[in-house]
Amino acid sequence: MADKTPNNKKKKINLPTTPPKPTMQIWVLAALTLLIFSILYFNRSNTTVEIDQRRFEDMVKSRDVQRINIVNDKVVEVTLKNEALKNEKYKNDLANRGAFALEQGAQYHFTIISPEIFKEDLEKFQEKEKIPREEWLSLNMEKRTGFGDFLTSWGFLILLMVGFWFMMRRVSSGGPGGQIFNIGKSKAALFDAENKVKITFKDVAGLEEAKEEIQEIVEFLKNPTKFTILGGKIPKGALLVGPPGTGKTLLAKAVAGEADVPFFSLSGSDFVEMFVGVGAARVRDLFKQAKAKAPCIIFIDEIDAIGRSRSRGQVPGGNDERENTLNSLLVEMDGFSTDSGVIILAATNRPDTLDSALLRPGRFDRQISIDKPDINGRTEIFNVHLKPLTLSTDVDAKKLAAQTPGFAGAEIANVCNEAALIAARRNKKAVEMQDFNDAIDRVIGGLEKKNKIISPEEKGIVAYHEAGHAITGWFLEHCDPLVKVSIVPRGIAALGYAQYLPKEQFLYTTEQLIDEMCMALGGRAAEEIIFGKISTGALSDLERITKMAYSIVTMYGMNDKIGNVSFYDSKQSDMTFNKPYSEATAQTIDEEVRLIISNAYEHTKALLRSKLNELELVAQELLKKEILFQSDLERLVGPRPFAKLTAYQAHTAGTDRSKTASEVQQETAHPLSNKNEHEDTTEGPSDGNLSNGPKAPDTEAGSRYNPANEPGSDTNIRPGQTYSFDK
Repeated sequence: MADKTPNNKKKKINLPTTPPKPTMQIWVLAALTLLIFSILYFNRSNTTVEIDQRRFEDMVKSRDVQRINIVNDKVVEVTLKNEALKNEKYKNDLANRGAFALEQGAQYHFTIISPEIFKEDLEKFQEKEKIPREEWLSLNMEKRTGFGDFLTSWGFLILLMVGFWFMMRRVSSGGPGGQIFNIGKSKAALFDAENKVKITFKDVAGLEEAKEEIQEIVEFLKNPTKFTILGGKIPKGALLVGPPGTGKTLLAKAVAGEADVPFFSLSGSDFVEMFVGVGAARVRDLFKQAKAKAPCIIFIDEIDAIGRSRSRGQVPGGNDERENTLNSLLVEMDGFSTDSGVIILAATNRPDTLDSALLRPGRFDRQISIDKPDINGRTEIFNVHLKPLTLSTDVDAKKLAAQTPGFAGAEIANVCNEAALIAARRNKKAVEMQDFNDAIDRVIGGLEKKNKIISPEEKGIVAYHEAGHAITGWFLEHCDPLVKVSIVPRGIAALGYAQYLPKEQFLYTTEQLIDEMCMALGGRAAEEIIFGKISTGALSDLERITKMAYSIVTMYGMNDKIGNVSFYDSKQSDMTFNKPYSEATAQTIDEEVRLIISNAYEHTKALLRSKLNELELVAQELLKKEILFQSDLERLVGPRPFAKLTAYQAHTAGTDRSKTASEVQQETAHPLSNKNEHEDTTEGPSDGNLSNGPKAPDTEAGSRYNPANEPGSDTNIRPGQTYSFDK
């Protein structure tokens, strides 16, 4: 699934922003003005000229002093007479005073140690100069508060009040500082008429079935009375289920854009907080906002963050905040009236972990499966992502779709981007088909390491190992067609690999599985036949065939001795180690698995011994060229005896099993017209575990073999299945 809007025409959604309030600027200007005048008022001494006591005595001797003020017992401020100010010796000093100097006030100042000592010295000086006592200068004592004293006394209180004022402003405006008070508010992003979601179903490529299934929800939002007038109830919610990268979020946005209603978007982790009760409060606030905006859509991405089953990981006597949040969500979803007009859309790639109460009808009335696209869907997605690229004439979207089975929309976008980067690295004017092939190899096998140092002996082992894979798959009927075989190291551990192009099939027979096992064992069998010894390079091959053999015996009932019994439990937890069979049955299972693998290995060795010349030719050619394609094998060993159309040939010829919605409608109208057109249809009984996308039976999760149950194991058929030689 992909967005059909080209990169150069992307529609940008401008989220609403809170405009700055003008009152804030006024308050800031007022505070600055007050600060300036406070400094000027409290620091008036900065507008006087500092002198020493000798200069002061000269002023007294000249009888130029009018008044003396002692400020705070430390500073003496001297005010001159008006006629003295006209003297040139004072004009020069006073001309350098600050711009805010007062006309009426002291002109000079100096510091003293003690007022008593200064008074005594002044009297002695006036007596010495024989100044009449009636003209003696008197001392005026003054207590004045400076700016520093003011801050010392009131600064902490003012700072506390200003900080509290700013915090309350942020609380009221919902800013970062208000999170502690708004912790129970919903974090959902709202898309409405002002910032409308402009994505529609026309902008989404691939997965026509999912779009058709969800179209009814859009129709309800546009015209709810169409359903309610007939007595139909409004669906409470829909759960989008699918692997990562298939476009669940994009499809939800398309629903909002198509229905033209408010769209609340958030993830399941937005409800999680360290404080008790916050998650439940956010759920209640979210639904309160949604009811006010009805009709609308609430989309919760990765709902398994809060919707996980309450029976898992429970601590006795403990308080699980996630469980409280889930309980609140269950109550809110089931508390909707039938005409509220609010629909819940949720997405997850782990539906097996969700609580059964959340999945029941009445909360999520329907589950919409969004699988990886088929070959037609991939063709549409490639056409979307190829539009902004400068392409060469040899680029074919259908061929690229055939070479990437199992790719999701996000992976296809990655392939297109990698191809463009590779072409730019090679200084090309346009992206060619070879760039796309290299990009697919890069995504599947990892980075190519041409400079890796390998000894000639090891290189020979790798060449014969990969030649064994190629020859075995070439002469076995049910194996996938070879794309290329290489002994160039890729990725972290692979020293070589053989790449095949698997069909998009959902059911496998015993013969097909056995041939797959033989092809995987071809590398080790070639080593034993040519060198008489084996190496550790077959690690990934042995892991694959072991999973496949245990699946044959314990899951699919394909073993005669065990019978039509399956020990696979889809609801079993990953941490459960209970075996639903006895020790005797376990021993029998192990013996049958070893027998299947042993028979396949002997059959593979017999095949390679009969094709020893072909094996030698392919291995020697690999040592020369390092990479061989399907045409090279046809030149060396002849055409494959089992001629079938490749996936690309079937797709271009219109004989593949993938059909569009219009084709399905035509076949429904004429059910007998194309009854025998395809030999492999989806009719007949099938296991639900097999019909959930192109998934190989040998890698189905839940088999008795433990590595298949690991969460990190890759259980899907990867595009262009490879068999690698490991270090």
